[in-house]
Amino acid sequence: MAAPRKYPDELRERATRLAVDARRDPATRTGALKRIGAQLGINAETMRNWVIQAEIDESHRPGTMTDDATRLAELEREVRELRRTKVESAGVVCDDLHVIFVLVRR
Repeated sequence: MAAPRKYPDELRERATRLAVDARRDPATRTGALKRIGAQLGINAETMRNWVIQAEIDESHRPGTMTDDATRLAELEREVRELRRTKVESAGVVCDDLHVIFVLVRR
């Protein structure tokens, strides 16, 4: 289960939009993340991570898009569940075979 988010989605979107816009303007580019983060009460490193992910999602930077990462996590969860079910089923089959083997030997 994922940890609860510290910042609301609206704040994250607003902060990311402000930072991306500030970084586009050469006059405000320097220290934009730190300045905007301080104004909104968000750590500069958190701002940097949000902006990088926004750039990836907009195809301005290489990386795994948020939608792809979410889908990948869902598929990995499904594979884990299927493997767990398979192991449990194999245990049942082994138990059944053991019972059959014991009954045949008697």
